[in-house]
Amino acid sequence: MKFNKLSQLFLVSIIGLSVATLLTSCAIVTIDYVFVANSAGSGTGSTGQIQTYDADSETGALRQGQANVASGGNNPVAMATTANYANLYVINNASNNVVHFAISGNGVLTQKDVVTTSASPVAVAVNPAGTYLYVASGPNPSVLTVYSLSSGTIGAAAATIPLTLPGYTSDTIVPSGVFALASNNAVYVSAYDQSAYNPGGTTTSTANPGWVFGYTVGSGGTLTLSSGSPYKAGVKPSALVADPTSRFLYVTDFASNEIIGYTIQGGSDLIFLINGPFKTGNEPNAVTIDPRGRYMYITNGLDSSVSAYTIDLTTGTPSASVNTTGSQTNATDTTPVSVIVDPSIGTFVYTANEVGNSISGFTLNPNTGALQPSQSTPYPTGNKPVALAAVPHGNHSIQETSP
Repeated sequence: MKFNKLSQLFLVSIIGLSVATLLTSCAIVTIDYVFVANSAGSGTGSTGQIQTYDADSETGALRQGQANVASGGNNPVAMATTANYANLYVINNASNNVVHFAISGNGVLTQKDVVTTSASPVAVAVNPAGTYLYVASGPNPSVLTVYSLSSGTIGAAAATIPLTLPGYTSDTIVPSGVFALASNNAVYVSAYDQSAYNPGGTTTSTANPGWVFGYTVGSGGTLTLSSGSPYKAGVKPSALVADPTSRFLYVTDFASNEIIGYTIQGGSDLIFLINGPFKTGNEPNAVTIDPRGRYMYITNGLDSSVSAYTIDLTTGTPSASVNTTGSQTNATDTTPVSVIVDPSIGTFVYTANEVGNSISGFTLNPNTGALQPSQSTPYPTGNKPVALAAVPHGNHSIQETSP
């Protein structure tokens, strides 16, 4: 069969349109920007780096996004964003500072202001209202500092609270995490008493080793110790998180390989969950809860894995969520130290793997909380990635997820 010239042009046009349609349907759509803090740059003595990755909306796979930026200091160890996803805060442990970055709509980070801390900062959180920044620093001294925020800009310190144990005021307290409730009414700090727990060294105290310090947030950012605070928290608490309804708080115990649960009463007071604590993998060091408050994920540093749990929305009890292989644990690259759930649709889970120099990605089953490895995981990073943060892209930043 022969085609005249007009028919040939028509056929070429149809083929071209079909190819274009196919390419459009297969185009990668970014749903989140994922930031990772690398604690070591490419050269000796170099500052930390923040890398940006684009997360694919279909698979959760990561690809390199905007250019790397300096963290503004040495040894970045934690990051936090404001609830409107317009600001990122990075704490640089070796430089004793907090650096504020503005986040553009396409994931570009622009450094803004910097504040110096009184001791080495180890953890950071922002209240959902975006009015206060909480920084836990220590030891020597160990303090919780509250900074006022105005449109993301870090203001003066509204309060600085020493982290000390009643009856053991001379003990060395080592903070490990800080978390601000979704209600904006309370903030908590996890810490352990190095004078009572010091593997390989000497101890000088008979105090309980692990603690959670709880505070009620008052007018102007003032902090008042919660009734009964500080609360016992195992041996060496390493991280903490609360559910989105501000009813339950969870603390990982690095030394005892378990997670301790509390009911939050009276806005900030803590009472142990009666059926806890709950088993984790070996050396749990980071924890997060999905935006719906239904699932919890814990990284186990020694096992190089992430454990999945389903949270009973009535009692707060976490129970194992198994994957298709019948296991609760999911293999990551070597030594995961940070974990997040994507904020857009709550479907993807990522871990920063400090020794593996990578990010491991997983897809979350919304019905069970079980995890499956995402496409092409793990994703290479710079040297010693230690912290993760993520913000939604485009219209995903204004949608809501709920139980």
